[in-house]
Amino acid sequence: MDKYDCLKLDTQLCFPMYACAKEIQRIYKPHLDKINLTYTQYVAMMVLWEEREATLKHIGERLILDSGTLTPLFRKLENKGFVYRLKDENDDRNLIIRITEKGLALRDKAIDIPKCISNNINLSQEEAYNLYITLKKLMGQFK
Repeated sequence: MDKYDCLKLDTQLCFPMYACAKEIQRIYKPHLDKINLTYTQYVAMMVLWEEREATLKHIGERLILDSGTLTPLFRKLENKGFVYRLKDENDDRNLIIRITEKGLALRDKAIDIPKCISNNINLSQEEAYNLYITLKKLMGQFK
């Protein structure tokens, strides 16, 4: 075993994860273009479809994104009429993001996207579930 084996691309866990994430976002793109969302906007909207309203900090924690990424993202979503942003009455340092009726209606346009994506990924339900569990476990180590 060569001391540089650890630097070979084929020995890296990070590379297939990176490549898969990039390719999955590529598969999502035509579907998200139809509803005028980027992938990051889509996952942010998923949080709001679930919760209807949340602080910027909470959304950042769920998505593992910082406010420097989320602030312009929500500004764009607000310009599209999908959300509105307001200061917390009790603490004006907190920004609350609330979904609008238009943003909630977008959920109906997005409903078939997960099925379309899973049709493009050749994994059994069991394989997909096991991968999900493994990735969630890994994500938990980064918090």
